[in-house]
Amino acid sequence: MMTAARSADTGLAGPGELDRYPYAEAPNAGRVGAPAWDGPDQELGRASRRTAGSRGRGLHGQLVQQLGQMIVSGDLGADRPLVPEEIGQRFEVSRTVVRESLRVLEAKGLVSARPNVGTRVRPVSDWNLLDPDIIEWRAFGPQRDNQRRELSELRWTIEPLAARLAAGHGRDDVQQRLGDMVEIMGHALGQGDAITFARADAEFHSLLIQVAGNRMLEHLSGIVSAALHVSGGPTTGCDRPSESGLAHHSRLVDCLAANDGAGAEAAMRQLLTVHPDVERVVPAPREH
Repeated sequence: MMTAARSADTGLAGPGELDRYPYAEAPNAGRVGAPAWDGPDQELGRASRRTAGSRGRGLHGQLVQQLGQMIVSGDLGADRPLVPEEIGQRFEVSRTVVRESLRVLEAKGLVSARPNVGTRVRPVSDWNLLDPDIIEWRAFGPQRDNQRRELSELRWTIEPLAARLAAGHGRDDVQQRLGDMVEIMGHALGQGDAITFARADAEFHSLLIQVAGNRMLEHLSGIVSAALHVSGGPTTGCDRPSESGLAHHSRLVDCLAANDGAGAEAAMRQLLTVHPDVERVVPAPREH
């Protein structure tokens, strides 16, 4: 089984710490260079939380999560060699688990494997930054502020357009489903059930993009889902249950039913407005 000891250098979770993200405090954000594998304190911990790409896949998923977090956090820097035998020994997993995990990371652009060179960590410029796992790893790593800002900017670009396009489709089944999500959100708000509210909210936004009639936008629906999954960034009408957020969702459904593309777009922009300063919308001006 994978070791569950906490590493002082990696900041990964150990026993009793599995309910929090390992990089929430970014303990090594200012450190230069990657940690050595060797030493008594270099036991590597079990993943503290599993993302969409690795959830529910046992040791394989845990190893993908662990190595992915270490690469994205900078604990394993660019061009760092990854020796499968060494990884297997440290994590107490088989060669098959290591090999399959490295293949997943290679598909995400995090590592590359070449004959006579081996497997090495790739630079950030090669990563698939739209991959939901990488989005989440970055959102809870040292780059969390930049990641959340970038996600907010991307959502503000994608979702108002998707809302405008969706208004022209007028599918009764979609209207019904979106209305159902608003009803569920309203009930959850009344019960103080933030988890149910968040799930219904995520389905609402994902469905809206999928029915916009643009396959390229549809391909980006996973990004919006990942953005809604992470928290702690600028607070918008979608980040926490509120009466105003619920009202904007309801208004959006009404605009879609009326084929009011401009109204749907405006309602979505209101949802993505940063609160409580409603005049400042995502994306916020960058500081140079």
